Amino acid sequence: MKIMNKAILARTGDTRITRLDILAPHIAKEAAAGQFVVVIACAEGERIPLTIVDKDPVKGTIALIFQEVGLTTRLLGRLDKGDSLFAVAGPLGHATEIKDYGRVIIVGGGVGAAEIYPVAKALKTAGNHTAVILGARTKELLILEDELKSNADEFYVTTDDGSYGRKAFTTDVLKDLLAKGSCGLVYAVGPIPMMRTASSVSGGFGARTIVSLNALMVDATGMCGCCRVSVGGKTKFSCVDGPEFEASLIDWDELVKRNRVYLDKEKHICNLYKV
Repeated sequence: MKIMNKAILARTGDTRITRLDILAPHIAKEAAAGQFVVVIACAEGERIPLTIVDKDPVKGTIALIFQEVGLTTRLLGRLDKGDSLFAVAGPLGHATEIKDYGRVIIVGGGVGAAEIYPVAKALKTAGNHTAVILGARTKELLILEDELKSNADEFYVTTDDGSYGRKAFTTDVLKDLLAKGSCGLVYAVGPIPMMRTASSVSGGFGARTIVSLNALMVDATGMCGCCRVSVGGKTKFSCVDGPEFEASLIDWDELVKRNRVYLDKEKHICNLYKV
C-alpha cells in the first residue's frame, strides 16, 4: 500500500490536515461514494476508518484525507511519498444511495468536507440541484473549496471566527436554505454537535437527513461491537450497517458518551509514542 503522493491541505497552530494518495488498485476499482477503508499505519498500530475521498481506477489509487489528532493519524502524518502503509482494507460500509432527490443540501463541517465531496459529486452527476455548505473554525482550515464548488449549484462558506465567508455555523445557513423551499435530502457530515444540530434543524422542516458516523472501530467487520450506535431503538454497527444513518433516529446522547470513552487512553498512548 504505497503512498504515491502526499499534500498538506491545511495547517494552523497544532492542527494539520493531510491528503495521501494510496496505491490500492482493487479498492479503486470497486469503491463507491460513502464507503470507507480501515487503515493500519504500522505493524503495532491501531485500525482507524477513513472515508475514500476520491479514486482513480486507471492509476489504481485512492485518496484519504485526515486531521492529525490521535495516535494513528499522527503516525500517518509522519509518512511521506514512497513510504508504505502496513495495511488498508476496503471498500467497507454501505455506499450512499444516489438518485435524483430534486433539491439536496449537503453540509460539511471541518474535515467532514472530505466525506461530503464524493457524495456531492455523485449527487450532482445524478441530476440533483445541489446546495453545498462548507464550514470551518477559521479560513486556514477550509479544505476542498474548489472541488466542492465545482459540484454545487449553490455554494456557501462559513467560518466560526468570520475570517472567510459568513461568520456563522453551517447549521445557520442550513436553516435559511430550508426556509426557502422544499428539500429532498439533507446530507451532513462533521463533528457530532454539528450533525446533531443539523438533524434538529432539518427535522423542524420535515426534511429527511442522513449523517455519516465515523465511529470507534476495531475490526470493522461487526465482530467487536465497538462501533455500536442506537438507531430507532435498535443496536446497529456503523461498520457494517452504516456508516450512514437517518439522523432523526440516532440516540445522540449515547453516541457522544461512546466517543469519549477512550480519550484519556488516547492521550496516554500518544505520550508513549511521543507524537
